[in-house]
Amino acid sequence: MKAVVIHEHGGPEVLRYEDVPEPSPGPGEALVRVHAVSVNRTLDTEVRAGGYIPLQFPHILGVDPAGEVVALGESASGVQVGDRVVPMPLITCGDCAACRAGRELHCQRPRIFGVHTQGGDAQYATIPTRNLIRVPDGLTYQQASAIMIMFPTAWHLLAGRARVEPGETVLVMGAAGSLGLAGVQIAKHLGARVIAAAGADWKLERVRALGADEGVNYATHKLSAEVLRLTDGRGADVVFENISSRELFPESMASLGWGGRLVTCGTHGGGLVEIALRPFYVKQQSLLGSAGATRAETEEVYRLIAAGRLQTIIEHVLPLEQVAEGHRLAADRNSFGRVVLDVP
Repeated sequence: MKAVVIHEHGGPEVLRYEDVPEPSPGPGEALVRVHAVSVNRTLDTEVRAGGYIPLQFPHILGVDPAGEVVALGESASGVQVGDRVVPMPLITCGDCAACRAGRELHCQRPRIFGVHTQGGDAQYATIPTRNLIRVPDGLTYQQASAIMIMFPTAWHLLAGRARVEPGETVLVMGAAGSLGLAGVQIAKHLGARVIAAAGADWKLERVRALGADEGVNYATHKLSAEVLRLTDGRGADVVFENISSRELFPESMASLGWGGRLVTCGTHGGGLVEIALRPFYVKQQSLLGSAGATRAETEEVYRLIAAGRLQTIIEHVLPLEQVAEGHRLAADRNSFGRVVLDVP
């Protein structure tokens, strides 16, 4: 089969479109004929560059391949040959105390499909059937791949962790990024007033078209001052933060109101920040971090998108052999929406 293989860490040039043996499903696995797979900034471009974890080479990236089940391994259950599926990337151990207690997101020995295992940048991939969810009718393979990671994570952070309520104000940082775009739409779906924050006016214009009520350009304005102005001095009830830069994180915290919740997943800005603790505890604020989503949360966002309640934004569709260009586009801060690879 054809696959994109890397033999060393480096830039997009290390991505090689090669012939490799077709895999066979092991116990509890499905063999999936991949039709589309997305390029993710962290789990693809940063992993490729060596900025996430060291890999065992040769390696095939691709955490969210969408395709069709064509064969099942021994004792595999939950899906059938012919099902259209996409994997939840977090592979849990199923045996630690958290997994036994039904708290899989707290698994003590988690692995990520396509990072700790061979991934889906290929014509075929083997995937544990317990990680597969069925793609609802009405969604294309491109949409099914583009939804995974971003929309379930945003739903988990806003609905599950922050518990956004109708009428609350949600500040979405990095609102023009793929996770931010999901956050804007989900916050609106939950009934919130959304303030979108981004570093360019043209990005804010496009985010407003997706439902954001207000926009703040944090490259030209002091973020916290603008948020306080837009909320009559109260501040935001929830800040959806996925940048974690030294400059912007204190502004995100300063934008929180009394009893505010800051949810975070992402460190594109570096991840080392300072927090002023006095207002944090005086105002009884909460800082909540998490990644991933439960199966129920993941299936819910797929249903909502299939029903037209939320919209996945795909900016570029490229053939798998142009994966290097896909990595460059996904890493470009001027991009807007997902980059998806079509698999021949």
